[in-house]
Amino acid sequence: MSLTAALNIGRTGLIAGQIGIQVAGNNMANAATPGYSRQRVGLAPIQGDRSNPGVSIGRGVQVTDIRRQVDTALQSRLWDSNSNEGSSQAQANILSQVESVLGELGDNDLSSSMTAFFRTWSERANQTKSSAVVVQQGDALAQFMRRVRSDLVDQRRQIDDQIGGGISRANELLSTIANANRSVAEAEVSGAVANSLRDQRDIAISELSTLMNVTVVDQGQQGVDVLVGSTPVVLGGQSRGLQLKRETIDGSVRVSVATITDGSELTVRSGFVGGLLSGRPAVIESTIDSLDRLAGQLIFEVNKIHSTSATPKRLTSAFSERGFSATQRTLALNDPANTATASLPFAAKHGSIEIVVRETASNATRTIRIAIDQDGVTAAGLPGTADDTSAEDIVAALAAIPGLTAQFTPDGKLDIRAQQGFDFAFSDDTSGALALLGINSYFSGDSAANIGIRSEIANDPTRLGTGQFKDGVYIENAGSLALSNLKDKAIAGLDSRSVSTFWQDTVTKIGSVASSTKSAAEAASVVRESLEAQQAAMSGVSIDEESINLLNFQRQYQASARLISVVDELTQTLLSLI
Repeated sequence: MSLTAALNIGRTGLIAGQIGIQVAGNNMANAATPGYSRQRVGLAPIQGDRSNPGVSIGRGVQVTDIRRQVDTALQSRLWDSNSNEGSSQAQANILSQVESVLGELGDNDLSSSMTAFFRTWSERANQTKSSAVVVQQGDALAQFMRRVRSDLVDQRRQIDDQIGGGISRANELLSTIANANRSVAEAEVSGAVANSLRDQRDIAISELSTLMNVTVVDQGQQGVDVLVGSTPVVLGGQSRGLQLKRETIDGSVRVSVATITDGSELTVRSGFVGGLLSGRPAVIESTIDSLDRLAGQLIFEVNKIHSTSATPKRLTSAFSERGFSATQRTLALNDPANTATASLPFAAKHGSIEIVVRETASNATRTIRIAIDQDGVTAAGLPGTADDTSAEDIVAALAAIPGLTAQFTPDGKLDIRAQQGFDFAFSDDTSGALALLGINSYFSGDSAANIGIRSEIANDPTRLGTGQFKDGVYIENAGSLALSNLKDKAIAGLDSRSVSTFWQDTVTKIGSVASSTKSAAEAASVVRESLEAQQAAMSGVSIDEESINLLNFQRQYQASARLISVVDELTQTLLSLI
């Protein structure tokens, strides 16, 4: 080997040592930098000269590359873990907020309010409470239901805002990833690896994975493709963008995420956004639906009893709470095309209404029965509602009773009045038509959104029906007793559960899901921390290890410099001999 070759070997050693010192120094400088991946210098011997047969001497060392220490499989698992933790945390937060709104662990809750409502009816039956107190307690229950529903709707709106914020941030991250792809491609044209740019891209992907489930496909110098489910959202240097879509389906607003470019809907299963998207219908919408269902059945069942309840003074007039247009009043109450009744959470059934009409001068009474046909079968024996009872049929039947008049008001409500010298009371209703129409009702509305006390009773509590007519005899507390017993009555519309049991089951389910979701969030956090520790062991900077590397490269540099010095001395000796 010539002195020139030896000099070149020293030169390669100097270069390798210098680069090694720079990389070790850069690693130590970024030991606390979030998202930084430790870099490693790739060294390889330069192939020896084989010009002399049987002799092969190396020509020094070369730097092959400077690469990040990254385990792509571990990194992918960590991104999945981020998504799972984000989803669990989002759902746990939703459930916690719902539990706070319901407040069932305290004294100021819906269960306590319903108990107080039915207890007041029992006390009214025992004549220890006045009708005014019963009305006040019913109004308090209605207000409580409306407030709880309003709070849940506000929470749903907040979730929608959070989803929108998450989508906005995801769009920023997608743009960052697409820009990083372009920058990486430009920087690596010469064959060098743009480690810092790749780190920045991975940081953006990591944050994106906390928002939604992502799959990353590395295309090398062309960048990475990012998919949510099976739909690409980043293709090389192009971000397809995300948007929040709202659709109203059967009166409910459905929220989803789609791409801006072509509107493809994404399957966001996890991450913060995914947790909100799944928690919105599974928790918020479900709780609102349960509350509305409870309120609707409570309204209907209370009104069924109160519609056949009376005061000693009986009635001289009665209006329906529900109005019918000219078209609706001619359609059967159970006709799906009758929009006045089809959307209600309760319905009339095949039965009859009994009304007691009294001539006040003689005190003579007559009980008239009005058949309510709701069997869904025509006179020809075929399925259909053409021959079933409509609101107009009921008005006609009432108007035909001596001593009564019945008609529709301009706004489509039933107006029933006693003629001079007469009064009336409803004694029985096996069809529930009176409660459906809202005649002589206690509650108004059909859900937790609009439940309230009927205005006539709210303005004049003496109109509260507390008694009932049984075989023509007025029993002063029969209505109150029936309403107080409603608390434990199995209701078909609540899957044969009482109002209290139905709500307790709803709250218990929410509590159970909240507990399991919290445990899942804690478990996901542990998994994420474990994977982060593994990633830190693989990609994190160890000051001790880098100090050793620094010493090794320092010795390599010093040895190469010494080699060059020796070669220089030998060269000078050789030149002095010439």
